[in-house]
Amino acid sequence: METYKSKMRYGIFQDWTVNSESYKSRMVMVFFRLATFAHSKKIYVVLLFWYLLFYKVFVEWFLNIQLHWGIKMGSGLKLEHGHSSVVYGDSELGENCTIRHLTTIGNKKLADGTSSLSPKIGNNVDIGANVTILGDIQIGDNVIIGAGAVVTKDVPPNSVMVGNPARLIKKVYGYPSISKATNKEIV
Repeated sequence: METYKSKMRYGIFQDWTVNSESYKSRMVMVFFRLATFAHSKKIYVVLLFWYLLFYKVFVEWFLNIQLHWGIKMGSGLKLEHGHSSVVYGDSELGENCTIRHLTTIGNKKLADGTSSLSPKIGNNVDIGANVTILGDIQIGDNVIIGAGAVVTKDVPPNSVMVGNPARLIKKVYGYPSISKATNKEIV
């Protein structure tokens, strides 16, 4: 799984097309991308502190969606009814992920009283409604997490997870495709 520290982009409309069904989701993602830019360098924080304050009040308090501007996130995040969703600031999300309402992605309190790191989520991950993903775990690429699941352990790529605690119910393998150039099956 690839991390997105080096691939962070500041195009504010990079999530626009995937959120075409919801103006609220479009607005939140544009505000989030602007806040990410405003927080990217100390000089921007000083110059744009008023925007970060606006973002905190409007998006988090009034729209009730907590996407911290420190999240490392690939493009194409789709918020489907993102109401009451929380994604902690040290989380990492890959490209083309979907988050539904009442989702929490964050750290957990360890036995010694400290907090763990937040999850690292791969590309093309579909997260159902009311899902909780906690701790320093890795979610692989092409994963589906069913509604109401509580994920506290690593999830392998190409799998479907459901339940509390989340358990693997299906391992999805790539389907063969036909190469146009050679007309042979590729596995």
